Amino acid sequence: MVKAKYQDVLDLGQKLNIQDGDVSEENGTLKIKGTANTQYEKDILWDKIKEIGGESPSDLMADIKVANTSIYHKHTVKSGESLSKIAKHYYGDPMKYKAIFEANTGILKNPDVIHPDQELVIPNL
Repeated sequence: MVKAKYQDVLDLGQKLNIQDGDVSEENGTLKIKGTANTQYEKDILWDKIKEIGGESPSDLMADIKVANTSIYHKHTVKSGESLSKIAKHYYGDPMKYKAIFEANTGILKNPDVIHPDQELVIPNL
């Protein structure tokens, strides 16, 4: 019953390729655990959990670890994107584009010039 309630979370975990995943149901509580690649992916899972069960769901226990804590995420540039648009997506603030630029000076020479298919590091702030 509880598993059905959180099926969207489980589906998202599969889509994000969460490693070492385990799901069990015990006394009306769903227990999930696994390892997300980045903190951003963990945050997405928690957002989905809170969307379904509220800020502090009493029918779910989640233990989600992060494999790579040195970065927030990796982003593959899509056509039409800019560093400020990417910063707004990950941080909610387009002016944080400078942090993304600084983290990628090995491949970026100008913050106004990025190209589709470049893989950018999104740093922890």
